[in-house]
Amino acid sequence: MNLRDFLDKLEQDGELIRISKEISSEYELANVLNSLGEKPTIFENVRGYNFPVFGGITSSRDIIAKALGTTKEELLGKTVEALRAPTQPEMVENAPCQEVVINDPDLDKLPFLMHLPDDGGRYASATVAIIKDPETGRNACYHRIMQVGKDRCTARLIPKRQTRTTYDKTEGDLEMAICIGNSVAVMVAASLGPPPGVDELAIANTLDPTPLVKCKTIDLEVPADAEFVLEGRLTKQVDREGPFVDLTETRDFERQEPVFVIDCITHRKDAMYQALLPGRMEHKILMGMPKEPTIYDEVSKVVECKNVLVTIGGGSWLHAIVQIKKNNPDDGKKAITAAFEGHKSMKHVIIVDDDVDIYDPVAVEWALATRFQADKDSVILSEQPGSSLDPSGNHSGKKTLTSKVGLDATMPSDVDPAKYVRVKYGEVNLDDYGR
Repeated sequence: MNLRDFLDKLEQDGELIRISKEISSEYELANVLNSLGEKPTIFENVRGYNFPVFGGITSSRDIIAKALGTTKEELLGKTVEALRAPTQPEMVENAPCQEVVINDPDLDKLPFLMHLPDDGGRYASATVAIIKDPETGRNACYHRIMQVGKDRCTARLIPKRQTRTTYDKTEGDLEMAICIGNSVAVMVAASLGPPPGVDELAIANTLDPTPLVKCKTIDLEVPADAEFVLEGRLTKQVDREGPFVDLTETRDFERQEPVFVIDCITHRKDAMYQALLPGRMEHKILMGMPKEPTIYDEVSKVVECKNVLVTIGGGSWLHAIVQIKKNNPDDGKKAITAAFEGHKSMKHVIIVDDDVDIYDPVAVEWALATRFQADKDSVILSEQPGSSLDPSGNHSGKKTLTSKVGLDATMPSDVDPAKYVRVKYGEVNLDDYGR
């Protein structure tokens, strides 16, 4: 369902919080949203601004699943299906996101947040960026932007990602649209990072109908139901970006990044601005969850994969649990190798049987305690390509290096499986006993 319908649904179900008290966009709003556990929240009165601010609509797998009409357990399957069979969105002539058109943009009128002390500036972080590559076509992904002027920001472009690749080979300015206030389908699709040539907005359209509209000033298409669209150009000018808090809740450093000049802002008449807290649950889920389908696909090539979870404790990036149906003695080891291929930044992976609930850390630890022997069931790889997000990695060279560990916590194949199965007590109706 689109964003507005989803917010209405959350409110009907008693899952949406409204804060009517006046609140500051400088630290206070971020602190309140964090203190609320990032539950879906609308801040109706943001000091100095005409737009309410909302956040928290992707802060748990259950909320994401609800928006996409599925369950937490079936979410991976729905995402894999959308990745494998994208469908082109409908184009429309008139769109809510273009009810108001501003050709002399002033970013000071938008409630960009100061999230934490020592941030480099006012940031927009729930920012789906759309570009076109002349060879691979349309691409949608996330780029945080930091305001450095009335009509300009610096945009963090990560090396080897599509926007940076396209930007580096473009001689002049690169047209880019930043969409703020998107449906859950668009947010999830933009986070997936499929191979070049696969259109994320077509993936979003498979997850949930996502009509598009042509931008007013640039040759790009954007979700018609977005709250705000910043139309502009990534220039060859650079300026400072950062510091800013990253996925692992550690502070990223200041860099020189491309300047994004905004030529036009369009928005709904009653637009709501979207916040997303850096380093917290929405950030983590939108980073980690998209790696689950790629791990699933690689593991499925060698064994029967049932489910994948990139864990919060691993910064939603460095650790994963992979659930398989073990049919052969070496399936666990095969799954380890394939999982690292499916997510090359991953540092540790645990393989478990299909009777282990991967969403229950106690169950996973129990599998390690009862089904794992370190000298036989571990795979240790040294001097492997790692993640720049890992503070303990070796960052002295051009590429981060790390050691990786895979743990096969599946049942041994050469013993009686009965000794590895947890016993269960029977269920009773306590009302029969006077309660």
